[in-house]
Amino acid sequence: MTETEILAERFEANRDRLRSVAYRMLGSRAEADDAVQEAFLRLMRSGTGSVDNFAGWLTTIVARICLDMLRERKTRREVPVDAEAEALPAPDNPEREKLIADSVGVAMLVVLETLAPAERVAFVLHDMFNLSFDEIAPVVGRSPAAARQLASRGRRRVQGAPAKPESDRTRQREVVGAFLAASQSGDFSALLAILDPDVVLRADAAAVEAAARARENIPPLATEIRGRDSVANIFGGRAKAARLALVDGDAGLVFTFGGPPRMVVDFVLENGRVVEITMIADPERLAALDLEF
Repeated sequence: MTETEILAERFEANRDRLRSVAYRMLGSRAEADDAVQEAFLRLMRSGTGSVDNFAGWLTTIVARICLDMLRERKTRREVPVDAEAEALPAPDNPEREKLIADSVGVAMLVVLETLAPAERVAFVLHDMFNLSFDEIAPVVGRSPAAARQLASRGRRRVQGAPAKPESDRTRQREVVGAFLAASQSGDFSALLAILDPDVVLRADAAAVEAAARARENIPPLATEIRGRDSVANIFGGRAKAARLALVDGDAGLVFTFGGPPRMVVDFVLENGRVVEITMIADPERLAALDLEF
């Protein structure tokens, strides 16, 4: 067999599982089939190189395709959930149980439609298909901790609770607002009080490059900075052009500089303190975020 034939055969062995992943994310069998077929075409174009976990690699490819489709759907305000259980047969029909089971699945899909795209992908991959947050993080373009936060928020909504209780949302806005005020005023002590001692700051390459061009009289930004003092030094007096916003449903900061978003600062909080900060300036990643001012 040729290499292409071997890849195609290995893909077919995973097709049913990939269709299941895509269907739970998209809620439409037609769209799920489209997503799986797109993954197959990408596989045929690029091959796999030295991928160790072929099934996991395919799952992440399908998940990324589904995430793009969900985000595109959101801009069109479409909700294409299949509705196989619209008409149940009479009680004595032997297929009734199967259709009731299908209707429960449809009910779940309807609930999933209320989640933001990144929440939905993180929840489905972790809770339904047991992927680790380390595996989910690159799919949603976030850190493992942020991916865990997305999945947790999705899980709570699926279970009937608010995605984030109002008290939590209020506290989060207060912490991020205090962070912004301390950053803009250069209040180093206030920043230290908000940051966890082991806080981690991560910045993508575009954010590092933008910071270098600014040439401000502050320590240079790096792709990863650890520790409360070091992170506070980075932000002291730096956020003059930032404004509060919701980033994928959580309080964050957006730098607009009088135009479209140029940089996003995403926060992960635990026990009222900032434990992780992500600075995103890559245009493609910015376009993929759900931002609300």
